[in-house]
Amino acid sequence: MVSPAFRQRCGLLVVNKPRGMTSRQVVDGVERWFPGHKVGHAGTLDPLATGVLVLAVGSATRLIEYVQRMSKTYSSIFRLGVVSDTDDADGRIQEFKDAPIPETAAVAQALRQFLGEIQQVPPAFSAIHHEGQRAYQTARRGGPVELKPRSVVIYDICIHRYEYPRLHLEIHCGKGTYIRSLARDLGRFLGCGAIVEQLQRRRVGPFRLEDALPPTASEAEAEAGLRPAVEALSELPLLRLGGAEFARLCQGQAIRFTPGSAVAISPGQECAVFGPMPRGIVVAEWQPDASRLVPRKVFADLPCLSGSVSSAMP
Repeated sequence: MVSPAFRQRCGLLVVNKPRGMTSRQVVDGVERWFPGHKVGHAGTLDPLATGVLVLAVGSATRLIEYVQRMSKTYSSIFRLGVVSDTDDADGRIQEFKDAPIPETAAVAQALRQFLGEIQQVPPAFSAIHHEGQRAYQTARRGGPVELKPRSVVIYDICIHRYEYPRLHLEIHCGKGTYIRSLARDLGRFLGCGAIVEQLQRRRVGPFRLEDALPPTASEAEAEAGLRPAVEALSELPLLRLGGAEFARLCQGQAIRFTPGSAVAISPGQECAVFGPMPRGIVVAEWQPDASRLVPRKVFADLPCLSGSVSSAMP
């Protein structure tokens, strides 16, 4: 039962997930900080992985999909010369028989094959739905798991250190990228096998590891660390409209609109639109052929930071 002193909270929280803890366990802990509130996370981290886990509290959970779209930066250590059923150090590890020891130049050349938009098959031990259940549930029973390749984007891979069998990397990638799949595919390309031995997510969009709270933080620290829900839309162009135009968008009506020179919006791109009120956000699509903004999602109850929004009056 919710206390009479209950106060509705809404926002984003950045938590530093420790190794060995599941993302669900982190969510459970945050729910204890904010009793009576819905809490969700924007992108699972494997138990082996550490680092940035972005969580949404209260009505901010409706914006999780926008955080999930954000690019991510990982630091990882790949162990070459071995393979495992989970593609990481938490699985059953086997030495790769007669594995060659690749030179640094060969490793660097191989990594270049994975830059840009690529087709990647997720690990069998993953939370992807497969034949009506999670793929890892089938894999744990020893059943066959054949997942289809998906398009992902890897923007950059930097080698920090390589002393066989350990390869230290920093990886900047788009949504849906599995670092375990990258290790597996790199090992196959080099002919020596590879797994993820350590993995840390250092950044999701603007949310950095340096700003993350430990799971041991107090309730007061968690409340102080709650960030505005509007930050979930920080990678979209931000617009502010007058009251009449904004009200029409909130009612599901398209409005005539031509962006000013200070606002960069691509044709068909979504943007976050704010009005003069302290609450209310609309995600709208700009259709330049018709010179109009078309509302796609309306968040009438979400607070916004109107002072941080660039003016773009039509």
